[in-house]
Amino acid sequence: MKIPGALLALLLLGEAASQSKRQSKANVKTPAQSQKGLHAAGELAQPATEEDTFVGVLPPVPDALALQLRSPSLAPLPALKALNNMKLFFLRNSGVTCNDGTAAGYYLRETRGSKRWIIFLEGGWCCYNKETCDTRYKNIRRLMSSSDWPQTKKGTGILSAQMEESPRWWNANAVFVPYCSSDIWSGTLPKSQQDYAFMGSLIIQEVIKDLVPKGIKHAKVVLLAGASAGGTGVLLNLERVAALLEELEAEAVQVRGLVDSGWFLDINHPRQSDYLDATSYAPTDAIKKGLRMWNGILPEKCRQQFKRADEWQCFLGYRLFSSLKSPVFVVQWLFDEEQMKLESIHLGSQSLAENQWNHIQNLGRELRNSLRDVPVIASNTFFLSFLFHSYWMEFQVKGVSLARALQCWERSLQESNKGPKVPPRSCPFHLIDSCPWPHCNPTCSALPGHPTGLEGSFMQTLLRLRPDVPRKAQEFRADPSQ
Repeated sequence: MKIPGALLALLLLGEAASQSKRQSKANVKTPAQSQKGLHAAGELAQPATEEDTFVGVLPPVPDALALQLRSPSLAPLPALKALNNMKLFFLRNSGVTCNDGTAAGYYLRETRGSKRWIIFLEGGWCCYNKETCDTRYKNIRRLMSSSDWPQTKKGTGILSAQMEESPRWWNANAVFVPYCSSDIWSGTLPKSQQDYAFMGSLIIQEVIKDLVPKGIKHAKVVLLAGASAGGTGVLLNLERVAALLEELEAEAVQVRGLVDSGWFLDINHPRQSDYLDATSYAPTDAIKKGLRMWNGILPEKCRQQFKRADEWQCFLGYRLFSSLKSPVFVVQWLFDEEQMKLESIHLGSQSLAENQWNHIQNLGRELRNSLRDVPVIASNTFFLSFLFHSYWMEFQVKGVSLARALQCWERSLQESNKGPKVPPRSCPFHLIDSCPWPHCNPTCSALPGHPTGLEGSFMQTLLRLRPDVPRKAQEFRADPSQ
């Protein structure tokens, strides 16, 4: 007997739904059992909390099938890609725009029943005068305009919908906010007042408002995350996001910040001149100029600590952190590639002069000192950002993975809302590499940008930097041959 295709499909869907229910019952554990078990990523599980679980009735058949497809061994490749995709939405408030006046927006992947939200701010430095903005618009238009944005975007790294790639956040509502304001997410200036709009801070506010009909008011946790300039944007906007959610009567929500490679310093750099041409301002001078050009808005508690001429220092994490009320976790590279580019040190394209090598070493020391009292995982790595890449799970400091450190930090916030959080030895979330050489952490990804097009190992990296090996060996009291 031949079974029509439509009937066969219905039978398969029914079996999938039944199997899903059976598996759900079989996998139910008591809190005590959960404490002893391991989840898919190999990290110690913790008791399920309301913010970790789905709420409501059993999802309909398509959702049940989607949950089964979390396992790559069961799912066809096109289905996995569909699960990871986030859909583009433009802001309802058309007056808040990208630099060139095109509509700003965000990418969203909703997870029905989840009360956890992660909102990720893209990075990409800034422009701070007409010359730099014109150059940026010509060469990197996607960071100033939405005209070529695709209708969907793949969720990767911490925004992935696969448990293996994002064990703590795969089932959250995921939002990716493209960076098209060039103002380190601080601006409030519309295009009508000059050639370009700078409305980064307003874009974040409008994204939150647009998410209200989609359920963000009922969230238990909202994690505002970002990389590089997006990480600095988290620091600058975290309290305003918390205040807006409170104003929208989302009083039960816990707002937290996750800063990836956005912890910049204002240390002296090895240039001969600060002002070689219109595009070569030192980072601090670029921020000073940009803050006025963007009509930038700063966190009030931080701003009050400085005179008007020094307000730009609120862009620096170590200046701003103590004034924040909402909890923040920092992921930082002690030899941040973007920080070095801003100081005219380009890895892979040159051998380093002695003063540049010393500057790199000084950068690592200063970053370590500035993170002394911060929930952090920091590595002696040449890198830019990490959280939006699939390999973020592989990275470790002192034997603890980034995913594990984040889990420990989140657990500490659940266990106590009063007083400073002291990481227990069994679950640390303050981890800083102690090895003295750049890129010496054995779990660092291979360094990109090798002149041959290959990725460079630690030893290749040192050879490219061409340090004075005998002198450096003497500094670290080591055998030069080693």
